[in-house]
Amino acid sequence: MAQVFTAYLDAGKSERFLLKLAEHWKDTLITDIFPETIRSAAKKLYPNANEPTWNRQVIKPTQAAINHCAGLGWCSRISVARYVENPEVKTPASAEWVRRFAAQATKDGLPHLAALCVFMFGTAARISEACRMNWKDVDLHDATATLYMFKPTPWQRKAHLPRPVVVAIANIVSNRNPNESVFGYSERGSVRQSWNNVVKRAGLEKLSPHCCRHGFATTMLHQGYDVKTVAELGGWKDATTVLRTYAHAINDKTVTDTLFDTNLAQPNNKNQLSYRNKRRI
Repeated sequence: MAQVFTAYLDAGKSERFLLKLAEHWKDTLITDIFPETIRSAAKKLYPNANEPTWNRQVIKPTQAAINHCAGLGWCSRISVARYVENPEVKTPASAEWVRRFAAQATKDGLPHLAALCVFMFGTAARISEACRMNWKDVDLHDATATLYMFKPTPWQRKAHLPRPVVVAIANIVSNRNPNESVFGYSERGSVRQSWNNVVKRAGLEKLSPHCCRHGFATTMLHQGYDVKTVAELGGWKDATTVLRTYAHAINDKTVTDTLFDTNLAQPNNKNQLSYRNKRRI
């Protein structure tokens, strides 16, 4: 199997998840690998994970590597039944949740954390994209930001910044060094503690930063935007992913309530976000 993975990588295939698989299979003969062997390996390698992880990180890459070598004439192709996935409905952040979080973070002297929350909700940015974004990637006058992803395949997208996002970022105290992180966090782990503290002080439902991305999709779908538009503006590579993940938002009969919510994207007077030293953009 070590040779199988080496040949797979030499062909320019993705190395994602392969290191752990190579360590697991080691010198196991390919003739000793069967569909149920691979399914069992998934649970052994990730005992605390669930079906999507087993499928994505073990079954799919192992099968792909073996079938690549089958194309080279080394072995027979293999077909492995995936574990049935029952995706849980993700709790999305709402515009009101984001406003209250940002207000509390600002009150706590954390305008960069407030801006991070507003930014992720307004652009559907992943936490890794947001942490990676430097000042050179932001154009407040043009109301755009360039976001980068490197795994599994490098790509980038340009996101529009709604007015509340522009205001939030403008109120971050910084020397605007082009190569300096906009929000001041190196990676998702460095955000967690401060984020959870703000959630607790604000008396909010405990949601993770990624729930802001879910909130973007759910709110857009509630507003009647088609799946393809949501996928394009939110950085999903295909509309199918949005449809599969957020079908509950489309099927929600209460979406018609938003017909009368004309100020969904704007802070109301009672919960207006207060930013000190507001600058002209």
